[in-house]
Amino acid sequence: MISVSELLEPTPEPWWPLLRQVGVRQVVSYLKLGEQGLRWLALVPGGSAEPWEVTRRRIPEAGSRPWEEQGVVELVRLYDDAGYELIGFEDAPPLDLARRGVEGRDEQIEWFCDLVRAMGAAGLSVLCYNWSAIGTWARTGADVAARGGARVTAFDEFQSARQRPLDADGLTHEDLWRNLEYFLRAAVPVAEENGVRLALHPDDPPLPEVRGIPRIMTSLDAFDRMLALVPSPANGIALCQGNFALMTDDIPAAINRYADRINYVHFRDVSGTAQSFVETFHDTGPTDLLACLRAYQEAGVEAALRPDHVPTLHGETNEKPGYMVLGRLHAIGYINGLREAVFGKGA
Repeated sequence: MISVSELLEPTPEPWWPLLRQVGVRQVVSYLKLGEQGLRWLALVPGGSAEPWEVTRRRIPEAGSRPWEEQGVVELVRLYDDAGYELIGFEDAPPLDLARRGVEGRDEQIEWFCDLVRAMGAAGLSVLCYNWSAIGTWARTGADVAARGGARVTAFDEFQSARQRPLDADGLTHEDLWRNLEYFLRAAVPVAEENGVRLALHPDDPPLPEVRGIPRIMTSLDAFDRMLALVPSPANGIALCQGNFALMTDDIPAAINRYADRINYVHFRDVSGTAQSFVETFHDTGPTDLLACLRAYQEAGVEAALRPDHVPTLHGETNEKPGYMVLGRLHAIGYINGLREAVFGKGA
């Protein structure tokens, strides 16, 4: 069955009780990197001379190993104390060297496996990761007007092409595929042994190149190829519906296609094409989200689902585009209504 979860940063905030009040019990988390926390290079526009740089390049503080068992246990306890059940992570130790296939990749893969082992010991079941060589999700706007003056993020390939190219250091698409296979052959058996399901997120946007950086997880054929590299229920997909909607116009068919390998779901919508799109409210996008939930039910998908990339609403600062509070509450209410229509009250 599909359950509803949310993504939280591992620092308690005053609004956390609101999620419990609207029915959220399960959460996924980022990792916590020591007292200094995680150094993020900004993705969203504004505040720097180079407004669109690298997203979430993970640089741990010296001596910090939050992916080891003690760090995971501390996070389980933190969320339990706040009334939540931690079920997994949307974060991983650094994988930049592994993605590029250069010296140091084996150590980074072992860090990843350490996290998987720690998750298994703590009873956590899902680990969402990506295979983007530099950055994660790219946007060219974070303040685009939506319904009633709400603000959403957007991407336009023409505008992106005008930004400074990033250095791919000769990395090719086939390099990424070769390095992904190397990684999966090492990590998937460890995931199997520890009861953890890996969920590979698509590149966002799903274009073969963004600012000079090659990307490979950009089509249904690419996900077919990835799943065939190491066939295992532990080697699965984070079905981010916003990205998949830019790859296909039939999300329910994609759900059926990957039913036994969908390990996690990002429930969101966009309007446009991979080359030019805007995020939408869950209730205004072009995708039939009720039909999607019915497809998950009919296909027997067992996975956690969370809303993603919500609009920023009136009175909010937009300091975290896509992740402010009020839009999340609206999305959760809407999703819970759809879920009750499909699975029944109290399911």
